[in-house]
Order: sequence, then structure tokens, then C-alpha cells
Amino acid sequence: MSDGSTIEWTDATWNPVRGCTKISPGCKHCYAETFAERFRGVPGHPYEQGFDLRLVPEKLLDPIKWGRSRRIFVNSMSDLFQEQVPEKYVRNVFDVMYYADWHIYQILTKRAERMRRLVSRLPSEVLSSRNIWLGVSVENRKHGLPRIDWLRRTPVAVRFLSIEPLLEDLGTINLDGINWVIVGGESGFGARKMESEWVISLRDQCFAAGVPFFFKQWGGLQKGKHGRTLNGQTHDEYPDFLAASEPSREHRRELLRALVQKFNLAVYGDIENAA
Repeated sequence: MSDGSTIEWTDATWNPVRGCTKISPGCKHCYAETFAERFRGVPGHPYEQGFDLRLVPEKLLDPIKWGRSRRIFVNSMSDLFQEQVPEKYVRNVFDVMYYADWHIYQILTKRAERMRRLVSRLPSEVLSSRNIWLGVSVENRKHGLPRIDWLRRTPVAVRFLSIEPLLEDLGTINLDGINWVIVGGESGFGARKMESEWVISLRDQCFAAGVPFFFKQWGGLQKGKHGRTLNGQTHDEYPDFLAASEPSREHRRELLRALVQKFNLAVYGDIENAA
């Protein structure tokens, strides 16, 4: 778990799952894989196993440690809806997000069909939680646009699109049922170019539909050099949301104890001092 994320649209990251596999062109230059593989074989490092998929149950309850409200990017180093992640474990992640409701959780996936299937089986009170935002990655027409349809069919309160890396002109997209759109270019070595016309088209469609628009970056090998202004303006819009009241330390301790028992976690450190 990392506080103070450098990702422009979030405040922190939480990774109860680590590692992933490539499934579409948007994965070609995966920043998470590049980072994780640097540490493969380093004894004791969180990514000693590189980018191999693994569950990290000792991280399940980490959001409860933070009393101040944050926007939390869930699994910035993985994809919660990979087939190898058990449904029960996915349910545990959603339970944490539901109970630790003073945070906003931003979940992104490229496995939109499994997302819809598993989320549809969650309790109605979880599905109606406005602090849980579900999104899909959209990099092109062939792979990305079908994910939007799966997301629209997923019964959640807040849905968003991460159109990054934007690899081609998407044309006109259907924004019905979408509450937020992020757009950005690819960054790092081998970054593929994003044309300004593609971004402007998406911005204008969001404005016309009344959907909050967030422009993340132009990208490139040195993304800081190219910045994140579009026609001289930054776009930092978010869906309207009022977080739950920040809880007392005692409330968080009680919640930790209850969820340790609910999830049958053998050990979760010193609960009395964890929050």
C-alpha cells in the first residue's frame, strides 16, 4: 500500500493482488510489469517473484489503517478480475471497500466480462455503494470498446473509463451510464504516439454528455516534458461524491478485529496498534 501516489487521478494505491498477464495491445508496455521485474529474485522484496500473479492476503485490511479519506487505486500492480483470482477473494476485497467507506476505491480491469459476472453476485448494499468506482481500460476500438458495454451492464453505482494508453481514434462512443472518463497517452520507453485530435474528440463528447473529463498526460519517453494541458487548459474533473465521515481509531480497531475473523485470517499483526 502506498500513500501519495504519483498517478494524477488518485491519492494512494492498494495491492491485495500482485502480478498480471498481458491480454491486449494496451498491455504491451505495462509499467507495472517493468517495475516488478526489476526486483525478481531479490530476497524479501514484495516483488521477489517479479510480475507472477499472487494473492497478498496480509494486505487485505490495509485501507482500514488510514483514517483520513483518500482516493485509492485498487490493484495498481495487477487486475482483480483475472481468472486465477478466486471469487471468494474478490468478495473479500469488496467487503473491505464496503466497510471502510470513508475512502473512494477506483478499480480498473481489462477483464470486463468476469467483472460483470462476479460483481452481479454481490449483495445489493455493496452494489449501491457510491464509494466503489468500477472502470475498464479502453485503448482501441477492437479490444476497448466492447469492455464499455460490459461495464454498462455491471450493476454498480459509479462507472468510469480509463482511456489510456489511447492508441487510435475511437470515433463516437456511447457514454450512457458512464460517470467519469480519464484520457492519457502512453509513457516510457517505446511509447506509442497519441494524436491531439483523438483527445479533443473525447473531451468534446464528454462535455456534450455532461460526463466529468480528466486529462492525465500526453505521455512519451519523458512525460513530464510534454505535460498534461490540452489547448492550454488542464482538465481535472471527478464525479460528485461526499465521502462518509472519517472514523475514530477505536472504530477502525473494531472493524479490523471483525474482518480478521470474517476472513479467517490466521495473523494480521498487532491489531491494537494497526489503526
